[in-house]
Amino acid sequence: MKVVKIDSVEKEPFVSPLFTGSDVTKQDLFPDSNDFTSAVVNFGKGVRNKFHVHDTEQILIVTRGRGIVATEEEERVVGQGDVILFPAGEKHWHGATQDSEFSHIFITRSGHKTEQVEE
Repeated sequence: MKVVKIDSVEKEPFVSPLFTGSDVTKQDLFPDSNDFTSAVVNFGKGVRNKFHVHDTEQILIVTRGRGIVATEEEERVVGQGDVILFPAGEKHWHGATQDSEFSHIFITRSGHKTEQVEE
């Protein structure tokens, strides 16, 4: 068994063309897992990722702040304690509202592929 305390996991800059801004950090939770990729992603106010798809399901667990999760059909404001499931292949984005920072844990299968579909 391995137990981690989120506050003790180092925040590293998460630089990617997938994001609409540079105020994003990532905290890898279990980098040695064989089956899952899991990390906390921290978004600055108003920063989100662009529309993208995964080839596996993605689970988000909101840990702090207010954010938006969106598909082509809907946008929902979410907060601490909300849990979101995006099916494999569903075009979506997620990030912070304009007036709040936002953090979530994401869980996907190891080796998953993400395709950005918005410029």
